Amino acid sequence: MAKSREEKKKKMRVVVIGGGVGGSIVAYSLQSVADVVLIDQKEYYDIPWASSRSMVEPSFAERSVINHIDYLPKVQIIASSATNITDTDVTTEDGQKVAYDYVVIATGHLESAPKTKAERLNEYKADFEKIKSVNTVLIVGGGPTGVELAGEISFVFPDKKLILVHRGPRLLEYIGSKASQMAMDWLTAKKVDVILDQSINLNHLSGGVVQTSSGETIKADCHFVCTGKPIGSSWLNGSILQNSLNIHGKLVVDQNLRIRGHKNIFAVGDITDIKEIKQGYVAQKHAHVTAKNLKLLMNGESESKMATYKPGCEMVIVSLGRKEGVAQFPLITIGGYIPGKIKSEDLFVGRTRKQLGLNPYLDEK
Repeated sequence: MAKSREEKKKKMRVVVIGGGVGGSIVAYSLQSVADVVLIDQKEYYDIPWASSRSMVEPSFAERSVINHIDYLPKVQIIASSATNITDTDVTTEDGQKVAYDYVVIATGHLESAPKTKAERLNEYKADFEKIKSVNTVLIVGGGPTGVELAGEISFVFPDKKLILVHRGPRLLEYIGSKASQMAMDWLTAKKVDVILDQSINLNHLSGGVVQTSSGETIKADCHFVCTGKPIGSSWLNGSILQNSLNIHGKLVVDQNLRIRGHKNIFAVGDITDIKEIKQGYVAQKHAHVTAKNLKLLMNGESESKMATYKPGCEMVIVSLGRKEGVAQFPLITIGGYIPGKIKSEDLFVGRTRKQLGLNPYLDEK
């Protein structure tokens, strides 16, 4: 026992900031070889690409909202936000100072989320009840979240009147126009009223009535905002990393995913400045490269052996309901049942749980 305690003392401290797509995998991959501390504002990992389905099928969230402790039994979890980082430690909103040997920053985008899994599940149930009880639903934003939510609602509640307002000239502007048109055609066939090139000021929402930027009046019983969220890097202003942020608030990283000018601080996921479409599977790739490099460095091996990250061929799949989707691959864009088979049936939730050492389906209790 004494030896094992001594060995434990020798473990280096890795502080992972952010328990989302990338941070969860880094913490999971290192928990047996390092003294890992996860700092996250919430006690759970909410698989982001499963949210739209959880809003129309709350039981789905039982698998897609995962308490950190369930897959990180060896990790110290601090349910608070990081507020500063120095050369030696990370400060949290609840006043803790956490010393580190290495840090991984995975704070993605700013989000407003409750602290506990039970509260999050209740939010999904409330969304479901809201959608179920109304006639008309307004969705603001025609990116992947808005399009997928429209698909989920139209599948579960085909009789609801759905209005989707997007300020851009086409849906899914981050991918090609062919994929955008396929999504548009699918939604139109499901009688979703898609309004492009218009924005909405929800502060002027009154009695369920709102005006678009062109003066068009929309009446809706409830609404969901599915527009992009700011990058989660504002807490780094005034810290040792403020000069490592680019003009978009993203951290500039090298090919090993270390932050420029800092040999023991890494970044993964949406907060990095790597030129690529920011997606979940990309953040997972970042996490695997970073975990590999940290293991190598903690073993005292040469930096020249570190793994490098190179953006690969970009693939995007947007789910449309339960059986269909649209997929953009490097050489071809397809719609219909093949993309649906790849993503839409389970939204990769089983695969994501398995990556974290969990049963793809819920354990019987």
